[in-house]
Amino acid sequence: MRIPLGVRTHAGTVALLAVLTAVACLLVSGLPRTMQASYDEALRRSLAGADVTAADLTVTGAPAQQPGELHSRAEFAYAARRWRALVPAALRPLTGPGGHISAKTFRTPADGKGPIREFVNLGWLSDAGRRVDWVRGRAPGAPTTMRYAGGTIPVIEVGVVEEAESRMGLRVGETRLLGESVHTAVRIVGVFRAKDPADRAWGHDADVLHVTHAVPADGPEELHTTTLMADAGLAALADPTRNLTYRWVFPLDPRAANALSAPGVPAAVAEFRRQVDVQGTGLISYRLATGLPQLVTAFLTALAAAQTVLYLVLGGLFAVALGVIALAARLLTDRMERTLALARARGAALGQVVAPGTALTALTTGPAALAGYALAYLLPGPAPPIVHIGPLAVVVVTVAFAGTRVALAHRTPLRERRGDLAAVRPSARRVTVEALVVVLALAGAYLLRARGVSGTAQQDPYLLVIPVALTLAAALITLRCHPYPLRLLVRLAARGRAAVPFLGLARAARQRATGALPVLILLPALSLSVFAAVIHDGITATQQVASWQKVGAPIKLTAAGLTPETIQRVRTAPGVERVAPAMTGRAQITGTGEQPYVVAVDLAQWRRVNEGAPISLPALSGGTSGGTSALVSPALGPRGTFDLTWLSPVRLNAEGVIDAVPGFYSSGQFLLVPWEVLPWHAADTLLIKGDISPAELARLVPSATIETQEAALRAIQADPLTGTVRTTMAVVTVALGAYALAAIVLSLVAGAEGRARTVSLLRTLGLSDRQARRLTLLELLPVVVITAPVGVALGMGLPAALGPGVDVSVFAGGLPVADHTPGLLTPVALAAGLALCAVAGAYAHTAMTRRRELDAALRVGTD
Repeated sequence: MRIPLGVRTHAGTVALLAVLTAVACLLVSGLPRTMQASYDEALRRSLAGADVTAADLTVTGAPAQQPGELHSRAEFAYAARRWRALVPAALRPLTGPGGHISAKTFRTPADGKGPIREFVNLGWLSDAGRRVDWVRGRAPGAPTTMRYAGGTIPVIEVGVVEEAESRMGLRVGETRLLGESVHTAVRIVGVFRAKDPADRAWGHDADVLHVTHAVPADGPEELHTTTLMADAGLAALADPTRNLTYRWVFPLDPRAANALSAPGVPAAVAEFRRQVDVQGTGLISYRLATGLPQLVTAFLTALAAAQTVLYLVLGGLFAVALGVIALAARLLTDRMERTLALARARGAALGQVVAPGTALTALTTGPAALAGYALAYLLPGPAPPIVHIGPLAVVVVTVAFAGTRVALAHRTPLRERRGDLAAVRPSARRVTVEALVVVLALAGAYLLRARGVSGTAQQDPYLLVIPVALTLAAALITLRCHPYPLRLLVRLAARGRAAVPFLGLARAARQRATGALPVLILLPALSLSVFAAVIHDGITATQQVASWQKVGAPIKLTAAGLTPETIQRVRTAPGVERVAPAMTGRAQITGTGEQPYVVAVDLAQWRRVNEGAPISLPALSGGTSGGTSALVSPALGPRGTFDLTWLSPVRLNAEGVIDAVPGFYSSGQFLLVPWEVLPWHAADTLLIKGDISPAELARLVPSATIETQEAALRAIQADPLTGTVRTTMAVVTVALGAYALAAIVLSLVAGAEGRARTVSLLRTLGLSDRQARRLTLLELLPVVVITAPVGVALGMGLPAALGPGVDVSVFAGGLPVADHTPGLLTPVALAAGLALCAVAGAYAHTAMTRRRELDAALRVGTD
């Protein structure tokens, strides 16, 4: 058989196989690329949004003795080069070329007689010239000296931030003495402000930019500020009693992070920390301060959950795609069967028969796989190994399947067989293999529920294929069990007077062997598509609940000391429908000394505010003889009546335990009390329902912080990992549904020739077009009618069956998704689509066979 002739003869089938191969390779190569790109983007956003003191690498030094101190910019720069040289190779791409150095004193008291104790710390920033503007006075210069208490002390020129000028009364030209026993003086020569207050570098130097107010438990109020001095001021920091610290900050560059190298970051940080520790001496000690390992570990935990879910559905998609391609390859080998059988009968060796069938399949799938692989590079993202392995696996499996099928079909010349007889009893070996698949699938599901999946980026391949194994097991059980109800229907139809039901069901029963592959494809495709739809719907619904739990109301306004006039102004604003006031604070339980957080709220108004929301609010029965009712958190534990000191002493009766107060607290020690417990009407939170913009509320209450449920929902959905999971679920649902329809169509096409002969023969006996359509429909529907309910039921039950192995709470605001009942729209639509496809195929097949010459069916030896 010549290959070009075979391509021309079977052009339609070859084109179908090529299209299916190209689409499968595009999916198996393209989806992992986009997924990996989203993983990288999620890591970069996570690191960029983290606090700089946690994300950056900061080497701190604390001189223990005066010889360990550094007194010039050159010494600091030399140390910075030394630290950068010690950074492990795995961390170097993450540390950008920038960074800065600082030297600061802390808790440096200044002279003063007022009731508030003031601390004026000395600070030096290596890049102060780039980060601040001098708005009054001038930049500091070299230190001078002055006489004090019979001796000479250094006078360091410094600048202060505008906030220190206003809150602490520090003025340009003023000289302040520092230290308990005075050793240094500072002269304020200028006032500065930040050029860019939003610069992330200020996260390390917030003490320079702002005045800190502290209220110690055993002392007067304190105000702290850190001044700025020139390079020359470093030489004057020679007081051995001064608390001094150095910092070399190596900023993290989130743009250089990628998920593939993230697992090695914690170990690299640990190595860098060890290198820093050994550099310390008796004169100065060094340590590394960073929260980067914790940030990366938290990301890897979320990544593991995302990869688990996505690999589950993508593995199923790959298996179903291979099955549909195998069905198309079977169709191609069936079309070549007569030609190959003739060649085998004329003396061709088995290899000479297998080679053309295999070569035609390889020449069809090879270029198509290459085309799909090339198209995948149009999608953004790096290429993990599966991108290259997937298309090769598709070609190898398809060619091997085609070659094996041709070899089995033509292993003996002129092998006659009847295609309309019921299949023979399966061999013991086949039954054993099928039973082993079922047992392994059930055992894997049990293990997945018992231990879940690994919390790292490395997944357990056995557990990741459990959903596919469960669907395959269900398909095998369906294949073994569906002949029994079908035979019963055939017997019932045989008792009737109409011939069409009996003929249609009898043909369906006799074609059980040829219908095995469509069932093995259709059921996994349908169940996994329903599984993906259920997970997608569950995530979407839970995100709604999580956003309501986070805010507690459509709009939450928080501001200190809301007056009755302000509350009334908000209540009467255009667009505001209802307002529920609340007061929060920290109280103390008399007797135990515990200091829980307290929420006092008008629960009746709050319920009206949240009317129709997907969350329920706790209920309080009101006052009792033992005191006012309250609900306590699990951390406080069940208790009876107790005394609480808050705005005023009050006796409370613990009515029950609540896990969270929506919009306020979800962990730790807290309790909920009714609004009536307040000694006067005070509020710091307003829970609002209405159509009013946050900007308008900010205008009414300028000092308020405003949160909305819609903004919280957008923030949850904006996470790249969450978006990837939801998008991939939607794509996989559509793709698996399309493959299920393709399986139906291919099964129609595969049996079209034999079905056409039967219908044509029966039409010569008086079969009408309407009866022909019913006959075809009865032959096709058993596969759909039996497989579709099983697939839908299995897909809807997979999330519960897999249990904690599929934990997608990280994509739903931290709430568990398993408690939500899945919607029936998508599963019913998929099942109905398959049924409609079967009906449409029956009508199309009848229309095509109508053109067949009726006398051709009566000719001897014609097909």
